Amino acid sequence: MQTRHIEGQLHVSGQVRPQDIDGLVSAGITTLICNRPDNEEPGQPNFEELAQAARARGIAPFYLPVGGKIAPEDQAEAFAKILAENPGPTLAFCRTGNRSEKVACAARSRSAANGATNGRALHHKVVIVGGGSAGIAAAASLLKRSPALDVAIVEPSEDHFYQPGFTMVGGGVFQQPDTVRKTREVLPKGASWIRAAVSGFAPDSNTVELEGGAAVTYDVLVVALGNRLAWDSIEGLEAALGQNGVTSNYRYDLAPYTWQMVQKLARTPGPRRALFSQPPMPIKCAGAPQKAMYLSCSEWEERGVLGDIEVEFHNAGGVLFGVPDYVPALMETVERYGIGLKFGSTLVAVDGPAREATFRTETGEITRSFDMLHAVPPQEGNPIIANSPLADAAGYAEVDQVTLQSLGWPNVFALGDGCSTPNAKTAAAARKQAPVVAVNVLAALDGKDPVAAYDGYGSCPLTVDRGHIVLAEFTYGGKLAPSLPRWLIDGTRPSRVAWHLKADALPPIYWHGMLKGREWLVPPAPLL
Repeated sequence: MQTRHIEGQLHVSGQVRPQDIDGLVSAGITTLICNRPDNEEPGQPNFEELAQAARARGIAPFYLPVGGKIAPEDQAEAFAKILAENPGPTLAFCRTGNRSEKVACAARSRSAANGATNGRALHHKVVIVGGGSAGIAAAASLLKRSPALDVAIVEPSEDHFYQPGFTMVGGGVFQQPDTVRKTREVLPKGASWIRAAVSGFAPDSNTVELEGGAAVTYDVLVVALGNRLAWDSIEGLEAALGQNGVTSNYRYDLAPYTWQMVQKLARTPGPRRALFSQPPMPIKCAGAPQKAMYLSCSEWEERGVLGDIEVEFHNAGGVLFGVPDYVPALMETVERYGIGLKFGSTLVAVDGPAREATFRTETGEITRSFDMLHAVPPQEGNPIIANSPLADAAGYAEVDQVTLQSLGWPNVFALGDGCSTPNAKTAAAARKQAPVVAVNVLAALDGKDPVAAYDGYGSCPLTVDRGHIVLAEFTYGGKLAPSLPRWLIDGTRPSRVAWHLKADALPPIYWHGMLKGREWLVPPAPLL
C-alpha cells in the first residue's frame, strides 16, 4: 500500500483494508483516521471492520467521513484535535488519499489561524505575507528546493484569483469560474496557512502583526502583498460600478458585466459611445485597459456595428505603450478600429445615472457622455506596507531591484505588485521573481548574501482582437526579452500563436506550473 507524507508524522493513502493492518504496525503507525464514508462503493470494507482489526494491534482508529454534503473543512477541527491528542505516526485515508490530504490542509490552516488569533506565540522559519500569485509561487519555489522547510503563508481570503484571466472574461473568451480556485487548493504542500489579515510589520523584532492583536515571528520574511486599487480616488466611481454601463475588468465580479455591455451595445441601434480609461502609472498590467478596448472593438467589428460606435481611449499618460517597439502594431490596431486617442486625459469623476464621465486634461476638465465606460482605478502602495518601516516614499516595500532584498533588513524580501522594483506589474513578473526570492531566502537562512538576480522581466500579452496578440516581453529599461524564438512568435506583431499561448497555455502554466514551483523558462539567474 502506497502512502504520501504530508507533514510531521502525518501520512495519507488510499483505501486501507484489514489485511493492511500488520503492515501499518510494522511501519509504526499508531493512529488511523478514516475519511471515507461507509458504503461508498460495493466491496469497500466498512469502518467497524477496520477499527476492530486496528484496535487488536494497538492502533487507535477514528471515523471522520468526508463526501456528499460533508466538506473537508467540516472535519478540520476534529481532525486537528485527533492529531493534537494522539501524537505519533498517523495515517489518514479515503478512496485515493486526496480527501484526507484536503482535510489535513484545512486542519493545518485552522490550527495556525487559531494559534495566531488566540494570542499564542507563533514562529515560522519563513513567513510569507500574501497568498496571491507572488506569495504562493515564492512558497512553492522554496518548498521545491527545501521540502521540509517551515513556511507559513498569511492570507485572509478563502479564494485565489487568476487575475490575468479577468480580461478574457470581459471579452467573452473565458467563463468567470475559470479564474478562481479555493486558496486551500492552491497552497503548496508543506506550507502552513495562517488565515488572518496583517495589520503591520515590526522588522526590528522580526514580527508580523495580525488583526486582533496577535503576531507571528520569523527568521526570514517575504512580503507579497499587492498594490491598492484606489477606486475611491475617482468621484462617484464606486457607486456607479456594475450598473448604467460602468464596468471594469480589474474586478472579478465586474468582468462578466463588461461582456454584457459589449453585447448590449452591439444590439443597441443608432450611434453610441464607449469610453475606456487608463490612470497614471504605475498600475497592475499596464496593457489591460487597452486589452478591454481591443476585445470590445473586435466583437463589434465581427458583429458589423463598429462603425456606429464612437470609441475613445482616455490615457493619463503621453504614449500608447511604454516600450516603443510594440507601439507600431498597437497604432495599426487603433487605426483599424477608428479609436480616438486622448492622451493626458485622466478620469476624475463618474455620474452613473447621467452616464457622464469627467476627465482632467491640460486645458481643463471635460465631460463626456457614454453608453459604456470601462474604468481603471488609480493604484498606489498597499496601506499596510505604506504605514510600516519597510516602505519607500511611494508606499511600496523598498528592495534592491536585482536581489529583491530589503534595503533596510537583510532577512526581508519582497516581490509582486507591492514591491518597489520598477518593472511592469504583471503575473509574468511575479513568476520570474519567485525563484529569485526562493534562492535568496535560502541563502539568507544560511547567513549568506543573495546569489540570484532578477532582470526586471515582465510580459503583457496585448489582445488586439479575438485571435491575435502582440506579445510584449521586456526587462528593465524596455529591453526586449522574448521567451520563444522569433520564427515562432514575433512579439512586435499580432500573432495567432501568441493568442493560443494566452488563451490555452498560460492558464494551466499558472495553476499547474507557477503555483506548483515548476519554473518553466524562468530559472533563477546567478547574481554577477
